[in-house]
Amino acid sequence: MAVDIHKLSRPERLLWGHGVRKPEHIDLEAIASARGAYVVYRKLDGCAARLVAAGDRAVISVAMDDNLGRRRFSLGHELAHWMQDAQRTSFKCSSTDIGPQNAEAKSIEADANNFASQLILPDYLVWPWVADRKPSLDLAKAMGGEFQASLTASALKLLHRAKVPTAITCHDQRRLKWSRRSRDFSTDLYILNELHQDTIAFEMAFGSAKGLGRPARESASRWISGPGTYRMEVWSQSIALPEGLVLSMLTIA
Repeated sequence: MAVDIHKLSRPERLLWGHGVRKPEHIDLEAIASARGAYVVYRKLDGCAARLVAAGDRAVISVAMDDNLGRRRFSLGHELAHWMQDAQRTSFKCSSTDIGPQNAEAKSIEADANNFASQLILPDYLVWPWVADRKPSLDLAKAMGGEFQASLTASALKLLHRAKVPTAITCHDQRRLKWSRRSRDFSTDLYILNELHQDTIAFEMAFGSAKGLGRPARESASRWISGPGTYRMEVWSQSIALPEGLVLSMLTIA
């Protein structure tokens, strides 16, 4: 594997230094232990993960009832705090603090999310794996399986290399919870706040459809507003997530 170590991000250099050359080599518990942090999975009230530090040692607690991808991201998030924010002796991070969708803002929690994203899905392994395949939730699901990452984190990762205007949205029955877009997705276009009743995402949100839907070509006006959207089409694909959420990937056709 030819990798320019000097171009790696800090979390990638951490992985490289621990001999990570394949996705299955990413052992976050071992990395935490090598850095003086003991990891425990247990019931937590009011938070998804917490860090308690004393001197050069720390205990990272992760909510045991979260799924594997979520647990790994939470661990990566707290490991980031341990390595980057040592001036504080404790962190108690809620579900809203921890998540790849929150990695773009400028804050301590956002920095920790960005660090965790690179620990779970390092560029030097992800992009050779993706190669020239087009972004889709099918590809994100496969990536999640390969890297033991959540589908949401995997889908958002694909946005960084999307060659056509692409957006990720997350809705519940009432409204748009959050959205992210690729660089060339026009800022003149706006994601609709409510799901359109003629989309599979709507059916998923209201319980009549489950699992991962097939890609569908449909009118862009079902998803976005802005100049000329009534003449545009998108490829959409959606999946039902826990807690009544629906994740969708939109690609302008």
